[in-house]
Amino acid sequence: MYNYVQYDLKEIAFPSSLPDPAHIKRRRKLTWHERFLVLKEASRLYAASWVRDIGPDLRPNDYKKDDVTEGKSNGNKSRSTETEPSTLEDIAIAARGGMETLRPALQRLYMTRASAYRDALKSFIEGYQEGIQQDMEKNEDSSKHSKKAILIKIQLNG
Repeated sequence: MYNYVQYDLKEIAFPSSLPDPAHIKRRRKLTWHERFLVLKEASRLYAASWVRDIGPDLRPNDYKKDDVTEGKSNGNKSRSTETEPSTLEDIAIAARGGMETLRPALQRLYMTRASAYRDALKSFIEGYQEGIQQDMEKNEDSSKHSKKAILIKIQLNG
């Protein structure tokens, strides 16, 4: 009874977690200075997230990386710098504006998804019907050939 209370009951009431798998490598612990820097950067980005556009002045490192990759990849500055916001960015901006701006953004999202689904289903049905027609034509051709062969055999035998 003493062993039950000492070991088993404790394990039942407060189960220990499973050990990590062998392939998982544990990260080193951060120093207090590194923790402070992480907290400082996270709080700065959190405060900046309340602004609509987080531009290059708030995230200079990210924009430097983007400029370097754009310069290496294409080198064309003739493209317009204005791009349409992605769906996720559009919804994020609308969510900051409240429910009255979020509802139209979600309706646009659902309508575009529904039209894409409808178009995909329509093209699938058209392709399926074309495949059935081709299969029916092949079957008709093969049945005509087999009927001719049977008629020839009957004429030769008869």
